[in-house]
Amino acid sequence: MNTTVTVIVTIASILLLLLIWGVRTSNKLIRRRNQADNAFAGVGAYLKKRYDLIPNLVAAAQEYMGHEKEVLTKVTALRSAAEKPNLTSEEQIALGNKMNAALRSFQVAVENYPQLKADTHIMQLQAALNEVEEQLSAARRTYNAAAMKYNNGVQLFPSNIIAGIAGFRPKSYIDAVGAERNNVDVKKLFNR
Repeated sequence: MNTTVTVIVTIASILLLLLIWGVRTSNKLIRRRNQADNAFAGVGAYLKKRYDLIPNLVAAAQEYMGHEKEVLTKVTALRSAAEKPNLTSEEQIALGNKMNAALRSFQVAVENYPQLKADTHIMQLQAALNEVEEQLSAARRTYNAAAMKYNNGVQLFPSNIIAGIAGFRPKSYIDAVGAERNNVDVKKLFNR
């Protein structure tokens, strides 16, 4: 009888320890997921700030850039698409990458108009946009760090066992795409 009780207590202790480990691991994964979601929300806040600046910049530039409608239309369309509700994080990341490319085109187009570059309002808006871009870059780095920490918890043994059972999935990273990875050809910019 004493041996049976010892075996039952041992098995119960092991099961209790496994349960405690499972709950702690699940809670850690939830905390990390929430940190990543919070960091992604920070990226969203800076994207919103960027999108709020764009109409002012576009309106001021339209006076000077009548024939650059395509760039202005693209920037405006991307802004509208980004403000749709219920976009997934992957859709938001893709739209952000497209917006980066469109804003680079806009900046290059502005360089072709000396009177536009000299306009105080445009200069203030560009400075504000550059500040937002720097903040956005920092927010992206923060999100990627939080996503990496969360993804490590989801993918590394033994916490991946709990992650698989509880349905935790890895998060996507915000990454530079295409032209963003290439060096800027300054000589080409000056030869326009």
